[in-house]
Amino acid sequence: MARRAVRRRKAKGIKPRISRGLPVMARVKCADNTGARILQIISVVGYKGRKGRIPSASVGDMVVAVVKQGKYDLLHKPLRAIIVRQRKPFRRKSGQWVVFEDNAAIIVNEDATPVGTEIRGPIAKEAIEKWPSISALSAIVV
Repeated sequence: MARRAVRRRKAKGIKPRISRGLPVMARVKCADNTGARILQIISVVGYKGRKGRIPSASVGDMVVAVVKQGKYDLLHKPLRAIIVRQRKPFRRKSGQWVVFEDNAAIIVNEDATPVGTEIRGPIAKEAIEKWPSISALSAIVV
């Protein structure tokens, strides 16, 4: 008797991966009180992808950004920042979809401690879970 291979379908679960909505060269608001107004993403820290593909970031990712508008002493210097809001919808493990009105980031040091003393606007829960040091400054967590 010959045995036939039985194909079993894997159950499709909810994907925990956040949709990447901010490619390199995207401009985002600065959501803290460091004096920067608009940041431009120039690279994504820890991004590994296909050769030739433009790196992109999502909520909770650390990026290297340049200040395009803001205080004179911050302009055109590469700084680390963490993305706290994105306009592209992303799905949580619970199944709900999250969308923000704008794209925003906060400036941090090399060890991910925030440079500013307050964060304006809501912050995604995913960013706080990944970087607990920003939770003390956040007023609204969504």
